[in-house]
Amino acid sequence: MSTPTTPPHHYHFAITMTCTGCSGAVDRVLKKMEGVNKYEVSLAAQTADVYADEGLAYETVLEKIKKTGKAVTKGVRDGEEVAV
Repeated sequence: MSTPTTPPHHYHFAITMTCTGCSGAVDRVLKKMEGVNKYEVSLAAQTADVYADEGLAYETVLEKIKKTGKAVTKGVRDGEEVAV
C-alpha cells in the first residue's frame, strides 16, 4: 500500500487581484505549467499557493504570474520569505 506524498515545494504568493478576471488569469497560467501538482488561487485572500515538483523553480512560477500583469507583493518559498 502506498501513501500519498507531498510535493517537494510549496510556493505562496500574495498577488494584487481586484476581480474574477484577475484571479482567472493567474489560474490559467498555473493550470498550464508543467511541474505544478496542485494549486489554489484565492481572490478573497489575494493569494496563490502552488505545490510543485522538485524541478520547478520558485523564480519560474513567479515570472509566469508576473506575466499576467498582476502585482506580486510577497513570495514565500518552502516557508521562507523571498524577494519578488
